[in-house]
Amino acid sequence: MIADLKPYAEYKESDAPWFGDVPGHWKIKRLGSVFAERSETNEKYEVAEVLSVLKDIGVIPYSEKGRIGNKQSEDIGRYKIVRPDDLVVNCMNVIIGSVGRSRYIGCLSPVYYVLKRRQSENLPRYLELVFQHKSFQRSLVRIGNGILAHRMRIPMEKLKAETFPLPPPDEQAAIVRFLDWANGRLEQAIRAKRKVIALLNEQKQAVIHRAVTRGLDPSVPLKPSGISWLGDIPQHWGTPLFGRLLTQVEQGWSPVAAEGELALDQWAVLTLSAVRRGVFNPSAIKPVSLAASIPRGIEVGDGDVLLTRSNTRDRVGDVCIVRTPRARTILCDLIYRLKVRTGAIIPEFLIYQLLSRVGRGQIERDARGSSGTMPKISQGHIKSWRILLPPVEEQLRIAEGIDADCAPVTTAISRLEREIELLREYRTRLVADVVTGKLDVREAAARLPDEAPPDTVGDDTDLPDEVETAEEEAAG
Repeated sequence: MIADLKPYAEYKESDAPWFGDVPGHWKIKRLGSVFAERSETNEKYEVAEVLSVLKDIGVIPYSEKGRIGNKQSEDIGRYKIVRPDDLVVNCMNVIIGSVGRSRYIGCLSPVYYVLKRRQSENLPRYLELVFQHKSFQRSLVRIGNGILAHRMRIPMEKLKAETFPLPPPDEQAAIVRFLDWANGRLEQAIRAKRKVIALLNEQKQAVIHRAVTRGLDPSVPLKPSGISWLGDIPQHWGTPLFGRLLTQVEQGWSPVAAEGELALDQWAVLTLSAVRRGVFNPSAIKPVSLAASIPRGIEVGDGDVLLTRSNTRDRVGDVCIVRTPRARTILCDLIYRLKVRTGAIIPEFLIYQLLSRVGRGQIERDARGSSGTMPKISQGHIKSWRILLPPVEEQLRIAEGIDADCAPVTTAISRLEREIELLREYRTRLVADVVTGKLDVREAAARLPDEAPPDTVGDDTDLPDEVETAEEEAAG
């Protein structure tokens, strides 16, 4: 059905480059004529539920947000009241996707704009879909105040002047009906692939755990480790503190990021996404301001062992070995570089051990974070972890054995992750084309069966895994 979609028969020009020409019968309005600001405040404390807006996720109760972003204010009397179907816009982060439609009665920090429909005939879901259009979000850069896109404030008076495409109400309903159906089908496919990935990761974890706690010889004599949570280990292995195997733990730097394309000779900084479950991603970087003075010694080098200092609970303490990094790339302050003693432990074996249940158990036990903050790992924590230590020659054999046993699983996981990425890209493109009138879905929507749309609550979208993408509350 999706493949059969075609453009409208007639189009007209608009003055908005982000959506271009629109169907001839659609209206082109200023945003301020579609939305009005809700002016209610919580000064009488009539609303107790505090809400939040997360990048690419939308409006959720603050209690469900977890340890992401800033702590809510103790004085919610200055917060703005939000009603169901209001559109909530983070004036500082809308450019990177912090916007969504509320399904709750609640209140929010003053950093948010709370928009209500001027005409009840307009569908809240359609209006939300337009705001979620990435080209629309990026187009707001030109009216923002600030240097960085993810900290650029969008003034309400300028936002109201933005051009907004508006089809007739019955067509809005057709668009919403079709996209909910299409998104449900795509979501089912993504979930199925994620379940397979989870099973493959469990299989991989079992291989790693067995190898780093018992070695490759099933008949090896064992001894009590003397550590209650560890149990027996091979008789000739040791269990030193990690600190005894390290010569240095370095924390990166927090430079001022730059906008635009990264020049070949420009410095860049790694983001947290560069470190993911033992794999280094050299393309997960951001440009550094040309005016920045780069400290010595923090350039990333081939073979560096990296560990994330702060992240979501399942990603804090994530590790990898740097392979073929881009020149003139530095560590960010949310990543540690671990320097191990020569001849004590090989990086490949170390990575597998920190990825194992033994390693993750210690990491997650020590991850610290107060309510509303990301868990963090200190250098003291790292040095206190117990490392299972066979002779170096055996470490090498174990790492090579894990590589061989996990290679088919790793390949399958990579293929599935790429398929999920393509499905997400396709979904984004489909939504963008439909809400801006590039594709006509009226007939397709009319042919859809009268059934409840597939459940898409708790969809495939992960919570943000980088501090810089988390929503920003107002200071104080």
